[in-house]
Amino acid sequence: MTTKAKLLAFTLDCAEPKRLAEFYHQITGYEIQYSEDEYAAVGDGTVSLYFGRVPDRKPVTWPSPDKQFHFDFRVPDVEKAVAEYVELGATKPEFQPGVTEEGTRWVVLQDPEGHLFCVCPSS
Repeated sequence: MTTKAKLLAFTLDCAEPKRLAEFYHQITGYEIQYSEDEYAAVGDGTVSLYFGRVPDRKPVTWPSPDKQFHFDFRVPDVEKAVAEYVELGATKPEFQPGVTEEGTRWVVLQDPEGHLFCVCPSS
């Protein structure tokens, strides 16, 4: 039987770890666990997001086959959350595959450093 692993953290390369930690603190409510110029972290006591400084990192464009991952976050009101997250520094790309004539299933945003995340309804 294979040894089962428990996710501890997900690490994001970024130019400004402190800035990104503050952004994800604001949208998730996770506590800032550590915040320095080279490294920062937020977490809820179970899972953490780490941010490591990589000054020359280039964000991918969206849509693009270069995308390697994205986060999905559930919220009670997608439209309200998107407006708040954009105010905090996220951007909303033009291409939105989750927004159709039938309604909004999810909205794709990019954090202040270009990492993709989706804002999804609670149910």
